[in-house]
Amino acid sequence: MWYQKKGNKYGAKKSEFQGRSYMSKKEAQYAQELEFRKLAKEIKKITPQHRLSLDVNGYHIANYYIDFLIEMKDGSKELHEVKGFATEVWRLKWKLCEALYGDKYRMVLIK
Repeated sequence: MWYQKKGNKYGAKKSEFQGRSYMSKKEAQYAQELEFRKLAKEIKKITPQHRLSLDVNGYHIANYYIDFLIEMKDGSKELHEVKGFATEVWRLKWKLCEALYGDKYRMVLIK
């Protein structure tokens, strides 16, 4: 019996930008756009795949890897998520992330 690799079930194709692998072409293109904004001095720092711990009442529920943590030149921070297809699990984690981190970060969803 042999298995054939089918790839991503949502049709996303891994892409690369500046030597880093991204989960989709859309995410890699957005990374390039952020890099241009950084070169224009609009953005101070870009952290891809930033881990957020989703903890409620002392219980660890899950980790959420946001696509980009952005530090703006004014010192404010933003969480950017690039999403092509929203699953129910992702919607739940996004709402939990907004509830836990929405007062600390500006939440940005890129569709």
